[in-house]
Amino acid sequence: MQRADDASGHQDCLGFLALAGETPWRLRMAEIARGAVPNSWSGRARQQRHALELILSKLAQPENGVTPNRAERRIIALARDAVALADTLPDPPRERLRQRLLEGLVGEATLIPLFHMLREAARQRARGFTVHFTGLTDDTPHDLVLEYGEARAELVCETVSAEEGRHLNRGDWFTLVDSVNPDLQNWLAAHPGRYLLKMTLPDGIQNPAELATLQQRVSTMLADQKRQDTNGAAVLKLDPLMLAGVQAAGAGFSAQLRNQFGPDAHLAVTSDATGSNVFVMAARAGRENAITAAITRRLASCAATRLSGTCAGIISVFLEDVDRSEWRNLRDTLELEGGVRRFYTTPDAARITAASCVTRMEMFDCAPPDAAEQGELRFRNQSHAQAQRPELQPAIVSLT
Repeated sequence: MQRADDASGHQDCLGFLALAGETPWRLRMAEIARGAVPNSWSGRARQQRHALELILSKLAQPENGVTPNRAERRIIALARDAVALADTLPDPPRERLRQRLLEGLVGEATLIPLFHMLREAARQRARGFTVHFTGLTDDTPHDLVLEYGEARAELVCETVSAEEGRHLNRGDWFTLVDSVNPDLQNWLAAHPGRYLLKMTLPDGIQNPAELATLQQRVSTMLADQKRQDTNGAAVLKLDPLMLAGVQAAGAGFSAQLRNQFGPDAHLAVTSDATGSNVFVMAARAGRENAITAAITRRLASCAATRLSGTCAGIISVFLEDVDRSEWRNLRDTLELEGGVRRFYTTPDAARITAASCVTRMEMFDCAPPDAAEQGELRFRNQSHAQAQRPELQPAIVSLT
């Protein structure tokens, strides 16, 4: 329970930051600030990617007197769990915990994997299990061991990026949009109206050279006032934007674009100061995204390398770099459920009793339908020998 004298979460977050150390944390915050370029797609994406770290840093500030919101209260509770866990560990396991923290403060890494493990442990304790952090205490391949009476289960916490299933990388898309944005603004100034640039990229963008070439093609196309530019690498077509009944600044504009172009498309909207002149870019790869396939590949790898096969095995996947519409689509179409259940029919799934999937929507306590109803999607492997064991049902039974 949160201490009554620390409703702001200041002491809990300050204690968490102390686990990392003042210097590593200060350097990380400075690095994030340098990358969060104002008014850029890449900068906003970086802020979103490091939202967890930014929340912790804000809440640790003594002058912060704002009452925490739902997401912040969830983060405070997990930060408190991390500090409490560190206090119970002897030196070698405590250092392993600190190293996991520090690994999340380097490069493109985040603290999400660590907080995913803390969240999963808290949820399993709430279900009545005794939770052991054997990955820290005994350096086991699995992260946690759950016990209830005589029943025992190994639990692996894994993070998978949705980028692994995209043929057009979202980071490349943000870089492209930022690079051509000045040309789009010039176009709108010279050609008031509403425009749509559709891009079909059969093989996506494979390397920085292809990204630079595509950027140059878009800029040249606009400068030359061409309406189409086609070759084997990309088909570019510029047309008037036909989207009736909603203004660009209206709440329904993005939703209509998403409905028109589907969950796999990358979208970017540029407008002038009035908001009445709009330039939309929409890009798709030549194939549908394969996010579910990326998840099942990781399940297979974890089953082989991180589960012993001597007891029940659970894998909890944190799906990173996925937006709300993609996550809802994976659930609503039953694409993820179908993919996991087909995976369960293969030999690679023999050690898995259940698998679950969670995203930032659940970690930050978003409400349905953005988040899954009960905080995760979970699928039991009915063919596993431990799947019907009564003591394990709270951890493995499917919630769908």
